[in-house]
Amino acid sequence: MTPPPAAELSFFGLKYFYYQANGYIISIIAHTAPYCALLLLVGNYYCNWCRSQQCAQKASGVDELESDAKIGFPIHLIFSFSPTVHLPLFLPGTKPNPSPSPSPSSSGIAVRGGLGNLRGGVPAPGSAVLGCPSAISLAVVMEDYTSSNGHRFKRIPRPLFAANPELEPLINENMDQWPHLNELVQCYKADWVADENKYGHYEGIGTPSFQSQIFEGPDTDIETEIRLASARLSKTEDATDDDVPSTSGRQLPETGLYKSSSKTQDMHFGESPLPAYEPAFDWENERSLIFGQRTPETLPTHSSGLKITVKVLSLSFQAGLVEPFYGTICLYNRDRREKLSEDFHFCVLPTEGQDVNASLIRRAVFSLDAPSASVCLLIQLEKPATEEGGVTASVYSRKEPVHMAEREKQKLQVWSRIMPYRQSFAWTIVPLFENNNVAAGGGAASPSSPLAPSVSGSSSQDSVAEHVSKMTLDGKLPHYSSGSSVIVEISNINKVKESYTEDLFQDPKRKVHKPVKGVLRLEVEKLHTNSVDTDNISEGGSMIIDSNDAETSFGKHHVNGLDGSRNSHSKFIGIDRKDIRVNALTPVGEDHPDSSGDDFQAFDFRMMSRNEPFSQLFHCLYVYPLTVSLSRKRNLFIKVEMRKDDADIRKQPLEAVYPKDVGPTLQKCAHTQIAVGARMACYHDEIKICLPALLTTQHHLLFTFFHVDLQTKLEAPKPERLDFLEDGKNVFRLRLRLCSSLIPVNERIRDFFLEYDRHNLRTSPPWGSELLEAINSLKNVESTALLQFLQPILNLLLHLIGDGGETLQVAAFRAMVNILTRVQQESSDGADRNRFLVKYVDYAFDDFGGRQAPVYPGLSTVWGSLARSKAKGYRVGPVYDDVLAMAWFFLELIVKSMALEQNRLFYHSLPSGEEIPPLQLKEGVFRCIMQLYDCLLTEVHERCKKGLSLAKRLNSSLAFFCYDLLSIIEPRQVFELVSLYMDKFAGVCQSVLHDCKLTFLQIICDHDLFVEMPGRDPSDRNYLSSVLIQEIFLTLDHDDLSQRAKAARILVVLMCKHEFDSRYQKSEDKLYIAQLYFPLIGQILDEMPVFYNLNAVEKREVLIVILQIVRNLDDPSLVKAWQQSIARTRLFFKLLEECLLHFEHKKPADSLLLGCSSRSPDNEGHASPKYSDRLSPAINTYLSEASRQEVRGTPENGYLWHRVSPQLSSPNQPYSLREALAQAQSSRVGATTRALRESLHPILRQKLEVWEENLSTAISLQVLKIIDKFSVAAASQSIATDYGKLDCITSILMGLFSRYQPLAFWKAFFPVFNHIFSVHGATLMARDNDRFLKQVAFHLLRLAVFRNDSIRRRAVLGLQILVRNSFYYFTNTTRLRVMLTITLSELMSDVQVSQMRPNGSLEESGEARRLRKSLEEMADQSMIIKLINDCGLPGNALEAIPECSTDNIWSWSEVKYLSDSLLQALDAGLEHALLASIMTVDRYAAAESYYKLAMAYASVPDLHIMWLLHLCDAHQEMQSWAEAAQCAVAVAGVIMQALVGRNDAVWNREHVTSLRKICPMVSSAVTAEASAAEVEGYGASKLTVDSAVKYLQLANKLFSQAELYHFCANILELIIPVYKSRRAYGQLAKCHTSLASIYDSILEQESSPIPFIDATYYRVGFYGNRFGKLDRKEYVYREPRDVRLGDIMEKLSHIYESRMDGSHTLHIIPDSRQVNAEELQPDVCYLQITAVDPVMEDEDLGSRRERIFSLSTGSVRARVFDRFLFDTPFTKNGKTQGGLEDQWKRRTVLQTEGSFPALVNRLLVVKSESLEFSPVENAIGMIETRTAALRNELEEPRSSEGDHLPRLQSLQRILQGSVAVQVNSGVLSVCKAFLSGEPATRLRSQELQQLIAALLEFMAVCKRAIRVHFRLIGEEDQDFHTQLVNGFQSLTAELSHYIPAILSEL
Repeated sequence: MTPPPAAELSFFGLKYFYYQANGYIISIIAHTAPYCALLLLVGNYYCNWCRSQQCAQKASGVDELESDAKIGFPIHLIFSFSPTVHLPLFLPGTKPNPSPSPSPSSSGIAVRGGLGNLRGGVPAPGSAVLGCPSAISLAVVMEDYTSSNGHRFKRIPRPLFAANPELEPLINENMDQWPHLNELVQCYKADWVADENKYGHYEGIGTPSFQSQIFEGPDTDIETEIRLASARLSKTEDATDDDVPSTSGRQLPETGLYKSSSKTQDMHFGESPLPAYEPAFDWENERSLIFGQRTPETLPTHSSGLKITVKVLSLSFQAGLVEPFYGTICLYNRDRREKLSEDFHFCVLPTEGQDVNASLIRRAVFSLDAPSASVCLLIQLEKPATEEGGVTASVYSRKEPVHMAEREKQKLQVWSRIMPYRQSFAWTIVPLFENNNVAAGGGAASPSSPLAPSVSGSSSQDSVAEHVSKMTLDGKLPHYSSGSSVIVEISNINKVKESYTEDLFQDPKRKVHKPVKGVLRLEVEKLHTNSVDTDNISEGGSMIIDSNDAETSFGKHHVNGLDGSRNSHSKFIGIDRKDIRVNALTPVGEDHPDSSGDDFQAFDFRMMSRNEPFSQLFHCLYVYPLTVSLSRKRNLFIKVEMRKDDADIRKQPLEAVYPKDVGPTLQKCAHTQIAVGARMACYHDEIKICLPALLTTQHHLLFTFFHVDLQTKLEAPKPERLDFLEDGKNVFRLRLRLCSSLIPVNERIRDFFLEYDRHNLRTSPPWGSELLEAINSLKNVESTALLQFLQPILNLLLHLIGDGGETLQVAAFRAMVNILTRVQQESSDGADRNRFLVKYVDYAFDDFGGRQAPVYPGLSTVWGSLARSKAKGYRVGPVYDDVLAMAWFFLELIVKSMALEQNRLFYHSLPSGEEIPPLQLKEGVFRCIMQLYDCLLTEVHERCKKGLSLAKRLNSSLAFFCYDLLSIIEPRQVFELVSLYMDKFAGVCQSVLHDCKLTFLQIICDHDLFVEMPGRDPSDRNYLSSVLIQEIFLTLDHDDLSQRAKAARILVVLMCKHEFDSRYQKSEDKLYIAQLYFPLIGQILDEMPVFYNLNAVEKREVLIVILQIVRNLDDPSLVKAWQQSIARTRLFFKLLEECLLHFEHKKPADSLLLGCSSRSPDNEGHASPKYSDRLSPAINTYLSEASRQEVRGTPENGYLWHRVSPQLSSPNQPYSLREALAQAQSSRVGATTRALRESLHPILRQKLEVWEENLSTAISLQVLKIIDKFSVAAASQSIATDYGKLDCITSILMGLFSRYQPLAFWKAFFPVFNHIFSVHGATLMARDNDRFLKQVAFHLLRLAVFRNDSIRRRAVLGLQILVRNSFYYFTNTTRLRVMLTITLSELMSDVQVSQMRPNGSLEESGEARRLRKSLEEMADQSMIIKLINDCGLPGNALEAIPECSTDNIWSWSEVKYLSDSLLQALDAGLEHALLASIMTVDRYAAAESYYKLAMAYASVPDLHIMWLLHLCDAHQEMQSWAEAAQCAVAVAGVIMQALVGRNDAVWNREHVTSLRKICPMVSSAVTAEASAAEVEGYGASKLTVDSAVKYLQLANKLFSQAELYHFCANILELIIPVYKSRRAYGQLAKCHTSLASIYDSILEQESSPIPFIDATYYRVGFYGNRFGKLDRKEYVYREPRDVRLGDIMEKLSHIYESRMDGSHTLHIIPDSRQVNAEELQPDVCYLQITAVDPVMEDEDLGSRRERIFSLSTGSVRARVFDRFLFDTPFTKNGKTQGGLEDQWKRRTVLQTEGSFPALVNRLLVVKSESLEFSPVENAIGMIETRTAALRNELEEPRSSEGDHLPRLQSLQRILQGSVAVQVNSGVLSVCKAFLSGEPATRLRSQELQQLIAALLEFMAVCKRAIRVHFRLIGEEDQDFHTQLVNGFQSLTAELSHYIPAILSEL
């Protein structure tokens, strides 16, 4: 509608045209010559200023008058008000108290305006409403039928009529002749009728309070840390609830509401997993996601937008306050020069010593649609009219003197008491918002305006504000946010110098205004209703203070006028209003305890132009006298009255004027201000008049003009009449504004009302053609008018549809469709259900209150007829699409009509406490509804195929129709509708159709009584649940991914709704619900490929539902599911395995992989990022929303924030969640789960982690409980499962063991573990379950490494349970020891057994120490018994008593052996790890480490062989061929032992014994160890004859490289039987060829003139703490034969010098003497290296002869040595060397741990013995040694010839050393030393004889050798022989001096 141009109205000049006043349209129509109509602004009049009354006045500013005024003559004006006025909506309020007004003389100038206009003989109807302020929150009396009698409707009375008695005449007028008027009044008077069940009723019990679960890792002990922290906390302070942070974006009710009963706790190990999966479940939110979901609207009078309250606190002047001041406040739009509200009146009385008047207790409440910079408060002040010649108003603005003189004060006080009239004094404008801070969302304000969200401390404009609101919300947000009030001190009050108009408000310079030296103090408060400004409201509801916004609009706008040319003197002063609690505005119709009944509700004029339906009754007129133009100056005021007629002027006027003060009744007249001494009198009064409902042409206004003499006289000044008027001039201008919800502006609406009245009164022909025309013309009504009178128009049309005849019914229905469509299209906010129409259905429509037949039969008939016509193919016009679009409205009308009839039928007859029985529909009506429903279904089906969105909306409407009918009619009748739907959409159809079907089910199943619905047949269970389950499962097999996800979500939401429903918390209720859904599990088990085809998110949704169902099932039902078949039972447990997989809690180290899992594709769009891969998809949306808002309840600088996350003060971690999310997304990391989690607020992230932890815990405990039940059922053989392997149990146990589990789980696990092994031990310990048992052992050992003692000791107990079963079923632990050894080996590769010291060296790790402790505790009997009691196991848990025996075969000694063997393996592995850094340097230690590992795992052939082969490789790298060969022999020996033990080879025990001669490490006993080691994956594969042969051949090769051919011969002799048994003659030929070669090599070694030496041996002693375990130990090293003493010294020095630190040095002891370790220096490490000789088996160690090592003994012997010796010379005097007579010799014999060649290069010396030889024994031994060497040479046969000729070369060498002159000193020196002088006397005779005999024998053998030499030599050796003979003769001659008999002997 295009607004007409602005204009003014002049009287007596008879001018009239359209006027636009401040944006509102004024229609002015002239009727007869002096009659015209207009409406303008609205206002109130003043009340007297007596101190006993409260007052609220408007102060209009006028300039002072200077000239006298004369009396004139009366003037008569008549106004006719047309009902064609554009009317705004009004917010009602209370009426003011009455106050006496001055009573001027009855004579005066009368100006009358008639208020009635006839059209067609029918008076234009009208109605009035309270225009005065009312209580903002009146208590609403609600009749809640549902609480007592089971009724569903709540009646909400409209509170206005009880609070406003002046409306009673309007309502009680007889309007029978105007049925539409009756209907209008009834619309505004009738109670609202709200269906409480329409939008569902759900009482949840709240989500549970989640506790942080303790997930322990190997190196964590959170449990102990928490316990210690709690102990410290309890000592220092008491924890309070305030210290517990709220860790969600919104305040969740995480109190302990979700409690399991004790019975439930006994049934289950933990809480249900569902609450943790959906921790933020919100039924309302989930419902809102349903397509086409209905959302409730607030009450029709529920005001939205912003509310401003203003309260005047005080008014003060520098001159002093000695007279009363009056004022008005209104909302004003400066830009449009538009008055937005009516005036609020106040009065300030001169009270000495008080700042606040008792009269200033009311607040004014102003309404705003949205903040705007142009909206301000217009304040106008007025004071008693100034006395002529008295004290003028300039005293308040003069500069000097500032203060008023006492005489001036007295004059003002006296004058003010006798002057009842007022004049305009001053004005000011207070802007409420600033341009750059206005938010469209409503609520943002200027930082400097009174409603500023942020105010600086002290700005450059000297404006100050302090906030007074305090958070009293107790941590949760109510429906309305708290307000924020400030104190405004206004010092820039502008004094009125002369008459002023609105134009002066825009004057930037205001030259004509002087500042008043005074301050007006206001309290301004901003109240929010629905729209909460989330950006400017901080946590707790207080306003956010921004210190950057320093400049205030007070200094820019209302203080300085409009240009800020003057500094401000206004201040904001905070007040401490302790009575303010929650300053939220309560809408009309709702109770609020904090609202004052004296609050003034200012009428919002924009209500008349809003596109909203009128919901209240208001009918009033606002009169604004503007100017009076006279030729002379007068002191003029105007009296305004309303009269019924002008027949008799003496009649009293109507009591229709609202008083300006607080009063309960209306007044007869109102007075304006006095325009003092003005020729052009300007007025600023607002007079509000209450209009009657029935207006006539005689109603009119009377304006009387008075002149007042303002001189002080003995009596009060009296008004004088004006007795003349200058004709032909524009004398009087005024504005009028009509605000009425009874008078429609639009002519077509009036026509419809008129024809409706005629039809009902039967004043028109019976066919109703005029009414039909009027109905059809409604489609052309202007939209605003249509909306404003929407409710009465719809009511009248429904009345016609109900009983208007077929023609009128169809016309009314079509008109209704057109109206609804227009309303939907022209006033929609984008919602499918227009809010005005929703409010009509939900509140206003009451089916005519039972005054006539219900609407639904007629409406169903008309619509059904139209639908059937369309279905038959008839043309019904394009209107049918609109019918379908608005189907929701008609369907809801039908439902509410039915429900109201049901309620009326049974309300009085229903006994208290009983439910209303279903409404019995007539058969014809139900058949009509069925047909209509069928037609609509067809439309949905057909239009869906075309992809029309209308079809989906219609589908939702039909679903809600069934939803509603379930509560009204017999459910089985509704099931017929549902069945009809399912038949139409049967099977897996197109995606669009299937989506509609899911939406339909989603809506239907959301019914409050869904669980309690009957079956379609009396014998059946819940029909809806069976349909739901069938369709959900069909959808899971659908190709459309979105449909599958939707179906899964429907299931989860329903399960959550049931779980949290307060009605279904008993176990029997939960059981019933579980049985309803249990068929779903059966369908999934029957079609498992359907499940496997789902993606990860969908699987989780289905699995959580399955777990919830199984959790609440009883045991018989569960067992029944396991009795059908083994395969089906196995599939059931496959689902449980899937649960463990998809809800597994990731270890912290795995967090980097979150979001990257291939099995969890991201199916959500960008609007729903994935913060979690395990929680419900809804939680991602919840966290996403929380991340877009500031976290409330956590002050930015509060202690809570810093305690939770002190590190977030850093710049790169913003506090704002919005900033954090934006930062994450801008850095392109927002797409991954990890990045999204990092972007969360720390408290939200902590919350998310707690939810995930609890979910994983609940899942594991739930599965554990199920497996416990299964084991009990399996023990009774009552189910179908594989009893041979119990794979269902083993697979689940493995799934539980192998995942990261919390402490709570482990505490619950081991009693179940013990029970399962007690019942099913025979099966679980059998060889078929080797893999399972091995995995169990592995995980128990893994847990035994944990730092947490609770878990570690339980793992030890688990190991003992395995030991018990081993004793019980096998009477020993052999096989278990093998199993544990194997698993320990595997564990060692996963566990870090070493750690770095600060100095860089390695040490034993904590894991290794804890594992050692656990293995030691296995054998600790007392500790195990205590642990059994602590863990809740039965006392006989470790008793192993076979069935046929009473003896406990448990053996602690065998357990100790088991423990020790495991510890040995642990030590070997640890030592190997510690040597890692020096492995390449110290090859001896490396080999020894491999050897220890091989020995530690000797019980496991595979592991034993593996480490032996590692050792073999290490020796080959060192070229230690003999040792490497021994390793190969050892491997072959292990295999041969196993083969012989099971009689599976060609070998026997004798072969094993012969192999042991080569390698003594090969055990001689063939035990059951090898067979026990046949664990799955170990043993059988390598223990074959071929593998043994392979390693024997390797040994043969390596021994050949070592030239130990004797061993090679023995090995080939073991291989030959194998080839013989196989008749492998080619291999046999090769073997024998090799044997021949070997024997040739042996012969060559023995025939060599130089004795063959295969190796050298050295004794090494270690002394020093840096050597560690080697300290004070001796080893014998076997080195290659070319290694000399210097070489090994250098090698060992290099090895051990690297181990020395700065405080230690390495020193080599140069000799082989005995070492006393105590005498060595502590900071020096010593090595003692000595060459030693191996000792033959038959060698005489007591022989005094010198040892010359030679194997040329004439027989083949294996070179195996385990004893060694070395000789050490010494003297008794302490010297190392001396003469022959003093030289003693010590022979040391060493026994090693094994024999060489061994598996290692060095062997520990385990025994050391020593012998001492005297000097003479040494001498005899030396001679005997030479004699023996010469004799051996003479007797040794030659290898190249057959005879026994001595070897010439050897003989020459020995003879030369024996008889040559130059070496005679050897034998001669002995003679000289012992046979001459004193030594000879010291010898015993026996020694002397032995010495002489040895010398004689030596000489005799030499003689013989010379003769043999002569026979062997040729010509070339003659000279050498001559020398030998000469030498012998010389020696004989020398010896004869000592032994004379030698000559005769030789």
